Amino acid sequence: MLILVELFIAFFLIGLFTFGGGYAMIPMIQETVLEKGWMESIDQIYEFIGIAEATPGPFAVNIATFIGYQQFGILGSAFATLGVITPSFIIILIIAWLGDKFLKTPLMQNALKGIRPIVIGLILSVAVGILYKNLFMVELDFSNLYFNLFDYKALIIIAIAFILCFAKIKIKGKVIKINPIVLILICGVMGLILYTIL
Repeated sequence: MLILVELFIAFFLIGLFTFGGGYAMIPMIQETVLEKGWMESIDQIYEFIGIAEATPGPFAVNIATFIGYQQFGILGSAFATLGVITPSFIIILIIAWLGDKFLKTPLMQNALKGIRPIVIGLILSVAVGILYKNLFMVELDFSNLYFNLFDYKALIIIAIAFILCFAKIKIKGKVIKINPIVLILICGVMGLILYTIL
């Protein structure tokens, strides 16, 4: 039963101190789950990130649910999910109680401006870490960079996905962008082909 309380508190703190959405909370999730021994390696965390991104719903809720389920089944997923959404719920209630004018005060505007660069830095650090891990098959460590395990298959998938993100297709006179769900499926098929057949 102690694990349920731990899951709730850990994800409550992650939800409370994360600004900028689910991606900005990845460094806190990594540190927490590794420190508590809920996951053995960064590889496992990246797998959970991939699954959480590919499944419908908010990233933060998905990752909390998956980690909670891995630790203590359905009860664990419920406690972790409640933990991560409760701070947002409380903050929204406080803002609603104080009114919209509270967010427009110079103090809050300056605080939010100060938080913005931190959020960008956190998201960039996660993006660079995941990119490096996928391309070189080891965790990013600036004191000892590895370039000998380069995975060209991952680079092919990344390059094609990047190009397709900005591609526009003309169908019946309408110019449309590729839907993210279709893009995920395309990348999944490319992964199956490149890593199992070739």
